[in-house]
Amino acid sequence: MREPIQWIKNEMPREVAAGMLALFSDDQRAKIRNFHRSFPQYNETPLVHLKNLSEQLGIGGLYVKDESFRFGLNSFKVLGGTYAVGRYVAQRLGKDISQISYDTFLAPETKEAVGEITFYTVTDGNHGRGVAWAANKLGQKSVIRMPHGSSEARVANIRAEGADVQVMDLNYDDAIRVVARMAESDPNGVLVQDTDWVGYEQIPSWIVQGYSTVAAEAHEQLQSLGIWKPTHIFLQAGVGAFAGSIQGYFASIYGEDCPTTTVVEASAANCHYRSALAGRRIPVGGDLSTIMAGLACGEACGISWDILKNNAKFFTSVSDWVTAYGMRMLGAPCKGDTRIISGESGAVTAGLVAALMTDDANKDFREALNLNESSIVLVVSTEGDTDPVRYKDIVWNGYCPS
Repeated sequence: MREPIQWIKNEMPREVAAGMLALFSDDQRAKIRNFHRSFPQYNETPLVHLKNLSEQLGIGGLYVKDESFRFGLNSFKVLGGTYAVGRYVAQRLGKDISQISYDTFLAPETKEAVGEITFYTVTDGNHGRGVAWAANKLGQKSVIRMPHGSSEARVANIRAEGADVQVMDLNYDDAIRVVARMAESDPNGVLVQDTDWVGYEQIPSWIVQGYSTVAAEAHEQLQSLGIWKPTHIFLQAGVGAFAGSIQGYFASIYGEDCPTTTVVEASAANCHYRSALAGRRIPVGGDLSTIMAGLACGEACGISWDILKNNAKFFTSVSDWVTAYGMRMLGAPCKGDTRIISGESGAVTAGLVAALMTDDANKDFREALNLNESSIVLVVSTEGDTDPVRYKDIVWNGYCPS
């Protein structure tokens, strides 16, 4: 029997002057975008209109931003890692990020000026691969640790970037505490993590900013199609840095007229949903066991939580069948629609939209969202088949029935 979808409308008091939107001012957005555009690997990822699926579901349009094409790394995560590393290098050089580009990364004088650096991070796979990739381009070292249960395919992808990789017998949040101490004890160590705490806010804020390139591209792509803005955005959340970034971008532009945003989490690691219920940020512990490896995080990033609690309209908690449903739906599309290969953390938002529109058990949530034939829905497939074996198990072999 399917575990029901849980949801809550955001009733938390809104702080009108919430300061974190300053991360997405006009000036900041331009700097972030220009930095990423300087990379020869940079291309806009596709925004796919699933026209026939939209008609079948009874909505005005379902638009999927496909991040499996990002930098050849199969995930959006490289955007945050590279921007944070870029900001750190700029700081070491005494420069503004607007003076830093991909060519600066590769310049021998950069390595000479900044000296030896070892970048540390914890990852389920995608973020660590991006950090390792950036470190490799800089000619620097990276130490990547992964929580228990991490897939061999994701370990291999990170190791291919020259990183020191190990899987720890710890969950994601506990692993971060260990690795933070490792970085602190290393004279050349720098932690690049999107979980924050008192005294460690700057680098997480840079990562949150870096992800906004996804939103900037999607916004421009929609407008090129004559769509001023989506009516609804569904955003997956682990620590919440991605969700906070996309929400922050659109809130900085549209303010009170922002699209209706729903934060989507795995039920085994639903710290945002539980925090919304409690009205304050609270952690979730334990094994955090879910096929959505990228969302298996039990402690929300404070920077992004500040953005989400003040701007997101709904928080929802879903079990693994929702993302398995989305993976199969995107991988075997309606005739005439484009196929999207979306991994376990990537397809949950598309799966949720489909479940809301096709199952009257979700009627109350659907009506609360005002999701109907006039709705223009934006979702992001945040990763491709970053674990090809698991992808085939789900899409081909029926693992995790939906």
